[in-house]
Amino acid sequence: MNEKFNNSIATKELCKEYNWYQNTFSNVVQNSFNDFFGENFKLNLIAISQNINYLLDKEPCFVTKAKINNDYEVFFRLTNKAVKLILDKSLGELKSKFDLNKISELEAKVITNFNSNLFKSIKQNLNEPDPKELKRKNFDIVNLTFLIEDSDIQSKKSGKIVMTLPHVLLTPDKIISNEEKFSEEDFQETETLAKIIVGSTKFSLYNLKNLEMDDIVVFDNSNIENLTLEIQGEEKSFNINPNMELLISEEINEGDDNMGDHQNIWDNIEVEMKAELDSVKITLGELKDIENGLVIDLASLYDNNVTLKVEGRPVATGSLVIVNDRYGVRINNVIAQQSEEHSEEYSENTEEDLPQEEEGEEYDEEYDDEIEDEEDFDKEESENGEDFDYSDFELDDDNI
Repeated sequence: MNEKFNNSIATKELCKEYNWYQNTFSNVVQNSFNDFFGENFKLNLIAISQNINYLLDKEPCFVTKAKINNDYEVFFRLTNKAVKLILDKSLGELKSKFDLNKISELEAKVITNFNSNLFKSIKQNLNEPDPKELKRKNFDIVNLTFLIEDSDIQSKKSGKIVMTLPHVLLTPDKIISNEEKFSEEDFQETETLAKIIVGSTKFSLYNLKNLEMDDIVVFDNSNIENLTLEIQGEEKSFNINPNMELLISEEINEGDDNMGDHQNIWDNIEVEMKAELDSVKITLGELKDIENGLVIDLASLYDNNVTLKVEGRPVATGSLVIVNDRYGVRINNVIAQQSEEHSEEYSENTEEDLPQEEEGEEYDEEYDDEIEDEEDFDKEESENGEDFDYSDFELDDDNI
């Protein structure tokens, strides 16, 4: 297995790229240290990565930014241990505990001037920015992590220096495979799982807790001629041929503004409700057609089962309908009600566990009265519509 891994194209590609960075920057960084501080430190390239978080492991750093032009810059991050090592060798070891946040102006100037000198050295190995290229994105960078050690073997002190460079200004060596490459056409029938989002709307908590079967929820943020496809967090709107058989002509009551005598502050709060069709398998060929803007036949993508979600939690299911130029959902199952029915059924099944009067033993009527009081209270709360658990959903400050 190891032999197969070591001989793979991917492994050889990584090794060749690492060797390019090693040959291009290691000597430059080492020589820059030698020129500025003398031969007191030994540098080794230990990591190449786009992600910087795990390289530093939350260790505080002294950060210097050097601009190449208005679009590109280079960052130098010296960890707390690296800065202490450099200052101890340059200015003498401090007796007190070192704190990066409390370094003196002189100490900060030493590190900053060194970083400026290092920038001048490595800039020679960067390509000139192409004015026709768009400004790089945050992930178009490469982080080179160097381990800095005291040249005195007995010291065993070390730290890290991370240089963040724009990837577009680098040309690392690449391996060119002589084998036949795959084309997009080879994967046309490969399937992937996707979500189809119908739309969204603002929905009050009062209306949410009073959802019933055969209610119709109309989604304001929807259009019968397009839906949204979501794959691995990426969303893409696509055009469809709407199925006009879903059109209903009856009048829709989109909510009763009169909330009755039992209205409270929570009832007026609105949450965002989304409608999602059941997840579907879609081929990469169909996905490419969607990307190219072709109109998709909706019948081939879904079976009309829709789930209503609030804060990612399902609250009801139903079937898709069309109301004028928007999509709606006819409710056929309220999930919250199912939970309540299950609780009632469980309560009925456990009645036999209640205390029973045994022969020759006096029954505690006071305990029975307490149970009846609790049942009356629960019944009153249910009639007042106060049995909805608002804590199930997270609310934004703007909604309160």
